[in-house]
Amino acid sequence: MDALPPRRPNGRRATAALYRIRPATAADVRDVTAIERVVFSDPWSQGDFGECVVSGVTFLVAEAHGTVAGYVVAHAAADEGEILNLGVAEAHRRRGVGGALVTAVLARLGAHGVRVVYLEVRDSNTGARRLYESLGFSEVARRARYYRRPVEDAVVLRAAIGAAGAAVRR
Repeated sequence: MDALPPRRPNGRRATAALYRIRPATAADVRDVTAIERVVFSDPWSQGDFGECVVSGVTFLVAEAHGTVAGYVVAHAAADEGEILNLGVAEAHRRRGVGGALVTAVLARLGAHGVRVVYLEVRDSNTGARRLYESLGFSEVARRARYYRRPVEDAVVLRAAIGAAGAAVRR
């Protein structure tokens, strides 16, 4: 699946780059781990991502010119899903990569019968919260002191998704 970045208010694309969204492979784990270590203060390990490749969870990467630009990991149980991890390399931020990854993972989950998706995000991560809200997520709860390094509350977000995998606004 190729994903073009969103349009600016003037109608032009935010960037000329084209991102290819595809399932992650073992060959992507090193690049994903490198992004994870830069993006998060309490990162997943290379082994964690390796396990995701072999375990069958939904693990997608966004690729630009042969380089991993971002990734998303999600899992499902019955009709509920959860986005476990999403990261975008600094050089590819604010270019539609995160939105393309969330849209793609919602479509995958929806195709497998998922009708509601949850995720946690740091309370202070306003950029990510705005992205998720623009894609149909809304706050449903808070988890006190959920994150470490630094200790911070998590905001729990939820989106209902239709059979086509798109968030259903309510």
